[in-house]
Amino acid sequence: MKSERISLLIHAIDDVIQPDARETDRRGEFPRSSIEALRAAGILGMVSSPAVGGGGASLGDAAVVVEHLAGICGSTAMILLMHYAATACIEAHGPGGIRERIAAGDYLTTLAFSEAGSRSHFWVPGGTAAEAGDDVRLDAQKSWVTSAGHADGYVWTSLPVEAAGPMTLWLVPADTPGLAVKDTFDGLGLRGNASSPVRAENVRVPADARLGDDGGGLDIALGVILPWFLVLNAAFSLGIAEVVTEETAAHLTRTRLDHLDATLAEQPVSRLGFARMRLRADEIRAFLDMTLGAIAAGTPEALLRILEVKALAAEAAAEVTDQAMRLCGGSAFRKELGIERHFRDGLAARVMAPTTEALLDFVGQAALNLPLFDNPARGRS
Repeated sequence: MKSERISLLIHAIDDVIQPDARETDRRGEFPRSSIEALRAAGILGMVSSPAVGGGGASLGDAAVVVEHLAGICGSTAMILLMHYAATACIEAHGPGGIRERIAAGDYLTTLAFSEAGSRSHFWVPGGTAAEAGDDVRLDAQKSWVTSAGHADGYVWTSLPVEAAGPMTLWLVPADTPGLAVKDTFDGLGLRGNASSPVRAENVRVPADARLGDDGGGLDIALGVILPWFLVLNAAFSLGIAEVVTEETAAHLTRTRLDHLDATLAEQPVSRLGFARMRLRADEIRAFLDMTLGAIAAGTPEALLRILEVKALAAEAAAEVTDQAMRLCGGSAFRKELGIERHFRDGLAARVMAPTTEALLDFVGQAALNLPLFDNPARGRS
């Protein structure tokens, strides 16, 4: 990353995002001021092409940003993660005007994949798309959409209009008549990410709102969107694991047992638990770095690493944060330390589609040279 961009990001974190993080979690409110700070720092347009005025940053650069943000405010990090994943699709298949707005930081986007009928099986949408004169009519019940009601546009999945493929992608403006956010989000973790159901009833979009070919949405999702989504999810989990490990180390070294005249860090049981945390956090970083290297080099194992990285990172982060809650005891349950907030935020990645169980199934198929989608309609966890 360019040093100027790093400096601007640090200022955004220090001046706005970190001071607001606890209140974002407490109130469960969308962190509008934090997103505005990222816009002003050029972070929202960071991964857009320089041809449209963007920063031209790589997936690795984006991973660094998401990692740092996740350790400060998980909600803000998840909003940005979804924005980057959707931006990757729009960069490849979207209109120039929207690409320019994203590059300028004037357009927040997100993914609208999971549906009430197929839940985390994003590859089998039930929402429909049908010709309606010169337009296309979309009808669907999306189950969870990050930044619902706050994004400017959604990268939206549906069944094809008429092609034989499994799904089609659309760029749907958030202010399109017929779109409605059906509930507020009051979750265990990521409480400010506004992950709410969105319903589309007789939503009309122009035919050129389609992203890619009719029926070609799954290929775009796997080839363009999923690498960004899975890798950045791993970076998110890494950021949480790292900050919790640091906070646990500080607690263990400053907290004393007066009757033993020793710190908690000097107790073998504490050191053993902390070593497990450190090992798991290092494991996430090593695997994430290996995955990014495989993607950059275009090696044959890149797809397998992409499928593995979120599953490994999500489960490791859950273990690290759980261990932190144990080692820091009652102090970890108090909100001022911040560990319990990271613990709650860290649990989200394992259930975000594709879930850990679905990814393990994919990994098994890929490692055994089986097709990932020999029957896209069959269920997975």
